Amino acid sequence: MTRAAITGLGTATGHRVVTNHDLAAVLDTSDEWIVERTGIHERRVGGSCLELGGQAAKIALKQAEIDATDLDLIICSTCTPDQVFPAVSNRIQNELGASCGAFDLNAACSGFTYGVTIAQAQIAAGMERVLVIGVDTLSRFTDWDDRTTAILFGDGAGAVVLGPSRRPDRGILSTYMGSEGRFADLLTCDFGDYIKMDGKEVFRQAVRVMVAASQRVLADAGLEAAEVAAVIPHQANMRIIESAMKRLGIPLEKAATVLETTGNTSSASIPLAMDAAVSKGAVSDGDAVLLVGFGAGMSVAAALLRWGQ
Repeated sequence: MTRAAITGLGTATGHRVVTNHDLAAVLDTSDEWIVERTGIHERRVGGSCLELGGQAAKIALKQAEIDATDLDLIICSTCTPDQVFPAVSNRIQNELGASCGAFDLNAACSGFTYGVTIAQAQIAAGMERVLVIGVDTLSRFTDWDDRTTAILFGDGAGAVVLGPSRRPDRGILSTYMGSEGRFADLLTCDFGDYIKMDGKEVFRQAVRVMVAASQRVLADAGLEAAEVAAVIPHQANMRIIESAMKRLGIPLEKAATVLETTGNTSSASIPLAMDAAVSKGAVSDGDAVLLVGFGAGMSVAAALLRWGQ
């Protein structure tokens, strides 16, 4: 099977910084309380999905050294579209000047990895260049008077261009997509309402599904946890990441994190953390890299790839 490899990566975040001290000035909370429970110090808010997703996509295309007209497909993961319809992907397609198919998917915070999995399948079927975008503007659905949720969320986007790997030992090795609908009521947002969350139960189930999904893709690829060079987890809560890494038996220092400055950006969180890891030199050619996320639904997805082309 033809393996898909990442050839370009781009990100964007909301243009306004909201610090813990800003929230403490209007809510019954403190910087210490927020950091202890989440690991978040500040978050970026502002911008539409079209604006942020388009910015990230343009950077990814430039890094991949291709034109938008070269794309075969655009997949946009978002649970906070600017409109009910048309899809965000349609708007971004027009802004980029692409002429390929485009669609949105909603798997909440797992959506970007869902998109990467679908892109792998399309490339295996013969496509040459697929753009996957993860973008969410959760600040529009956050009750800024609720200290349990206002501290968590931010806005951002990340995009990758995937194409057939030029080397048989590089690219996506294994993927997994899952859903446990019996936990759908743990994290919800109704039309015209704000995000509602059962934080304690989300924490418990999130660690469980992240570990199970990670173990599955490792087993499918025939790799051990010790062989993973970097883990790119969904950036929801530092304590969730710590617990999942401990259960997987992977040192915490191998986990890429940006939530301390971005907050939870849903579909954007994994590509944002991936970009940071690459920029810091934490990911090198030939490294085994694990992407794993969970989200409302309860959705879960993981992908294991060998970095490089």
